[in-house]
Amino acid sequence: MAVRQREEAAASLEPGRRERLREIYRWMILLRTLDERMLTLQRQGRIGFYGSCYGQEAATLASAAALEPGDWIFPALREQGAMLLRGFPIVPFLCQVFGNAGDPQKGRQMPSHQADASVRQASWSSVIGTQLTHAVGAAYAAKRRGEPTVVMAYLGDGATSSAEFHQALDAAGRWKVPVVFCCQNNRWSISLPVDRQTAAPELWRKGLAYGVPSERVDGNDLVAVHVASSQAVGRARGGGPCLLELVTYRLGAHSSSDDPTRYRDPAEVERALARDPLVVGRERLAAAGAWTDEDDARARRDAAGEVARAIAEAEALPRPAPGTLFDDVYAEPPWILAEQRERLAAELAAAPRRRPGE
Repeated sequence: MAVRQREEAAASLEPGRRERLREIYRWMILLRTLDERMLTLQRQGRIGFYGSCYGQEAATLASAAALEPGDWIFPALREQGAMLLRGFPIVPFLCQVFGNAGDPQKGRQMPSHQADASVRQASWSSVIGTQLTHAVGAAYAAKRRGEPTVVMAYLGDGATSSAEFHQALDAAGRWKVPVVFCCQNNRWSISLPVDRQTAAPELWRKGLAYGVPSERVDGNDLVAVHVASSQAVGRARGGGPCLLELVTYRLGAHSSSDDPTRYRDPAEVERALARDPLVVGRERLAAAGAWTDEDDARARRDAAGEVARAIAEAEALPRPAPGTLFDDVYAEPPWILAEQRERLAAELAAAPRRRPGE
């Protein structure tokens, strides 16, 4: 398939699509607001780690918005915001970052690794590329069962050099499973630029080697991403896999543990800011008469208030109770686990009480 350039991909904002794009843009503003607050909290020592989506909001949210409620997402690092767009409440989302009693994962997963079956978002392991073969397996199962499910598998540019990427594309191409691979090419594999981790100047071409229809999309344009993703999901639901290379840019650090100034020229970031997806999205919507200055001020005010209230509620919750360590390990707990639970409870009861912070 020919490369989809921005001018070709960005369809006109017809009335039927306008409200959906406005909704996506509001979620982009909320996600940007949330990321900024989380990074502040991390610097204050109130949370331990955070992976920001700064600069990739359009690629993440406009693609996920193309899915139906019954479809599944197998994420990489920066797709946790898709859960919010798909209906996951923001307070338990934040509780996962805090790792407290409100976390549905009971504080067992690393921060910024949100997952929940209620919104069909699988967990991931931080190992580069492993989610891709898992996604193909889930899509294969859906096809075998005759279910109308599409699986969206996210990856970064660095993952296209992993063994799992090639295994997943090969299997998906052979089995014609309903999976959409969304490669967010943000130009940096942590500290390694894309041209140093692969000789392929255009990552979308890697899919063609496995018989997977592939195309390149302007990942900073929410209209282009949503149009291309909607078409890809439609093809996958009735046919087979495809690969989208969403060309974007990681405006911030790889994570709160990273200092990009040690390996990246600040002038490069300044140039990329001109293509900030929130700037591009606002321009696209405003040009079509679908977004005003009043809309923007209201959306930012609402996002700031919602995030502030959610942080206050989430941060007030206590740590997970020690006994939850034994929950969700087995459907029917074996005797040895029950014995360990009782022993822990007895030891805690006998231990001296400590004051908070000790």
